[in-house]
Amino acid sequence: MTLTEPWRVLAFLVGIIAFVALNAAYLVWLERKVAGHIQGRIGPKEVGPFGLLQPLADGIKLMSKQLLVPKGVDPLLFKVAPLLVLVPAVMSFVTIPFGENLVARNIDIGLLMIFAFASVNVMGLLLGGWGSNNKYAVISAARAVSQNVAYEIPMLITVVTMIMLTSTMNLNEMVIQQGGGILNWHFFANPLMPFAFLIFFVCALAETNRAPFDLGEAESELIAGFHTEYSGMGFGVFFMGEYANIIIGCSLAVILFLGGWQSPFEFLSDQGLWGVFWFLAKVYFLIFCVMWIRWTYPRTTLWGLLNLSWKILIPISLLILLLTGAMIKVWPLITGAS
Repeated sequence: MTLTEPWRVLAFLVGIIAFVALNAAYLVWLERKVAGHIQGRIGPKEVGPFGLLQPLADGIKLMSKQLLVPKGVDPLLFKVAPLLVLVPAVMSFVTIPFGENLVARNIDIGLLMIFAFASVNVMGLLLGGWGSNNKYAVISAARAVSQNVAYEIPMLITVVTMIMLTSTMNLNEMVIQQGGGILNWHFFANPLMPFAFLIFFVCALAETNRAPFDLGEAESELIAGFHTEYSGMGFGVFFMGEYANIIIGCSLAVILFLGGWQSPFEFLSDQGLWGVFWFLAKVYFLIFCVMWIRWTYPRTTLWGLLNLSWKILIPISLLILLLTGAMIKVWPLITGAS
């Protein structure tokens, strides 16, 4: 039986919500394990074998706690803010191709749609901090806005470079163009692409407020940042949104540069479930790198964070855009542009 389009999208949304919830739970477990091994300790080990049931225990604990609305906050903004972080992140998964035929909606402007939804995320952080009526949360919200504005620019310039290279904003089409083995991935399209990938990855770290760019959640300065006043699942929804955005950032890096669901070797299958395997393997490898970076590098300063974007990443990304445009015009066969 073939599902009609509305029911197909609904089925995908239910699956995506389950996927996000499961990943938010077990990426926290993985992060604690990675942190433990990097710091010479074990990490969670008491609840279930290897601590595998620890996320379930944490989830039950959060859901059993009362969602308190402190005195003096703006009740509407306080309650809406976590949803503005999580819901756009979930909606962004609709257009991400997990396999050749495993995508909720194959939208021609799917890349634009993801960045449209991503722009709502910073509003959730701003409203959460402002609505909390807490000076530390307000400072955190201001930092989050300045950080997102600064790093959206080089990220979007890099994305425009990739659109110029591929002549499409359809994510599935971008992946199809990278078929035929690892050397056909956009990462190797021309000598500038590794630098473009690095800029995109650094911007993804900053956009998701991950260390060393977690100035909005600097525990030593701002307690917990914009979610200082949140308890129970209000706090939990913020973390689900953060991990969902990490998955989206890594998924886009894989789609734009690392072949998406394509196999790295031409003689290995990338059809059906194999395509899903290759896609998730690449995504989780990048997620591991995100965690590795968090527990390896110290937190930067606010001015260092902003200077990195405005003085270094933006000029370099503009230079890559201009040089890629020139290469497409002069050497279209070398760049792979159509």
